[in-house]
Amino acid sequence: MIAMQFPDLRGRIAVVTGAGRPRGIGAAICRALADQGCGLILATGGTGIAARDVTPEAIRAVMRVELPGFGETMRRESMKITPNAILSRSLAAVVERALVLALPGKPSGAVECLSFVAGAIPHAVALAQRVPTSC
Repeated sequence: MIAMQFPDLRGRIAVVTGAGRPRGIGAAICRALADQGCGLILATGGTGIAARDVTPEAIRAVMRVELPGFGETMRRESMKITPNAILSRSLAAVVERALVLALPGKPSGAVECLSFVAGAIPHAVALAQRVPTSC
């Protein structure tokens, strides 16, 4: 389903999970980059405030640059659905040459958040991969 939303990235999308395992999350991201040459990596779960929620820290440990607009947009739009969205620490970052999105662990929340930022993903991936763009 995700590949259908981003046909130019088909075969270069990875999904990693792992709330509570910061080293495991970072290692999974790096494996997806090294083994698959992924342009888009979706990390699901671990974006809340429980002790096991360490995905943002794991991504920040391996990122080159954070893209705050993604997290801000996901939270703003999610607030229209649930007041608990204020507790989310979803984010986006560039790791090596990939766009990494930290999404909620709840499947419906992950799908919603992805839909809120889907329009910016192809361009962000192109920039992360240093593909020349028109802007």
